[in-house]
Formats: sequence, C-alpha cells, structure tokens
Amino acid sequence: MNTQCISRFAPSPTGRLHLGHAWSALQAHDFARAAGGQFLIRIEDIDSGRCRANFVDGIFEDLRWLGLEWDGPAMVQSERFGVYRAVLDQLIERDLVYRCWCTRAEIATSAGAPQGDEGPAYPGTCKGRADPGDDLAYCWRLDTEKAGFLPQGDVVLARKDTLTSYHLSVTIDDAAQGVTDVVRGNDLTEATHIHGLLQSLLNLPTPRYHHHALLAGPDGARLAKRHNAPTLESLRESGCDPLRLIDGMREQRFPFGFALMEA
Repeated sequence: MNTQCISRFAPSPTGRLHLGHAWSALQAHDFARAAGGQFLIRIEDIDSGRCRANFVDGIFEDLRWLGLEWDGPAMVQSERFGVYRAVLDQLIERDLVYRCWCTRAEIATSAGAPQGDEGPAYPGTCKGRADPGDDLAYCWRLDTEKAGFLPQGDVVLARKDTLTSYHLSVTIDDAAQGVTDVVRGNDLTEATHIHGLLQSLLNLPTPRYHHHALLAGPDGARLAKRHNAPTLESLRESGCDPLRLIDGMREQRFPFGFALMEA
C-alpha cells in the first residue's frame, strides 16, 4: 500500500490557465509538499473537439512561471483510450452499463428528471430499450440500480465516439498514478460519490478527497474560461511578478478584486 502523499492537478487543455486554475494547482501542490509527498500533473484531453496541443504547452509554461514544479512526466489521457476501453468492456461483460440514445434535450424535458450540478439526472429511459438502428449516436450509462443507488442517476461512462468520460477516466487514472489525496474545487463534491462507486466496482483504492473553495470575480461569479477570466499568460505579459502573486494567493490575497466564493 502506498503510504506517501500524492496529489495531482488535472487541467483540460481547452484554453489557457487562469487565476482559478492557479488557485487549484496551488492547493494540490502545497498539500503534497507540506506532507513531503509528490505533486503530479495529468492532462485531461479526452475531448478531442475542444482540446489543443498548444494549450498543453501553455499549461506547462504557466505552472513553471508560477514556480509550481511537479514530479515525473505528465500523464496524458488521450494516450490511454485503450485502457479505458478495456475497463468499459469489463463493465459491459458484467452487465453494469447500458446503451442510451437520448439527446440532451430529451433528457432535459423528461418528466421527473431532478436537477443536479451536472444537469438533470437521467431517468433511465433507455434501460432495456432495443437498439433503434440507423447508426444513431449513443453513450454507455452506468446502471446504478445494479451497481448501487446514487442520487445522480445513471451517469455517462463512455460515448460511441470517445470510449470514455470524465468520471470513468479520472477514476482509472487516479488509481494508475497512485493518487492518495485528491485536492480539487468544491464544484466537484458531488462527483466524489460517483467516483467512490466506480472505485468499489473496479476494486480500486479510494483516495482521500479535499474540496477547496473556488475563486470568484468582483461580481461574485465563479471564474471560468467562458467568462473571459484573466489568463496567467496575460498576467505574465503585463509584467506581473509570479512570486508576489503566488505568495499573495497563499495568504488568500488575490488581485483585481477576486476573492474566495462563499460556501
């Protein structure tokens, strides 16, 4: 059993890192270093339509600029589709997943679909449904009734054209990297239940989970790429001192009126 503390930062290369990413990376980095452990990087690039190689390079550049060094080579999810497919095949063989052809719009309008952080929970429409043919797009959903009840509904574990999902790949990869402590934003708190169930089904170790507060802008809204949050690249180009920035963040002093969101 691994007794050394190992944390990780796992960004998706769909854009340049911003201050919210820096805050999350800092939490995972400092947690591991304070325990004398390892800090790992994982590039979560399973979304080939949105991820770009230049953003991967940007992630490494930004982290080095901040002075956040990591241990060993980064794991890259797009190099591991064969691993995810093998695990999915195991779940298919055990009859723990089923195909779903529903569109997002159909799920959103389904009667009795409760809302959660990831949108409406799937009501099980395609459970036991015959293949409609016509080569329609589909996903593989975890049958939580067979696997163990979850309030999130039957979550997506893979898609026809991707063969994995965030939930499946992150669970497999945390185990593969020997992660003992997952330090991530509290927007992913609910996902912990899904990952715990998958760890149990796949006989994988369960790390300790630590969820930190997120950064918000002066308007109180969470920092996000889609809201044009200032990137670390732009701060660097403006002459920002990275040591002063990171030391301030450790003391929860943030530039431009940013602050931690209320729980």
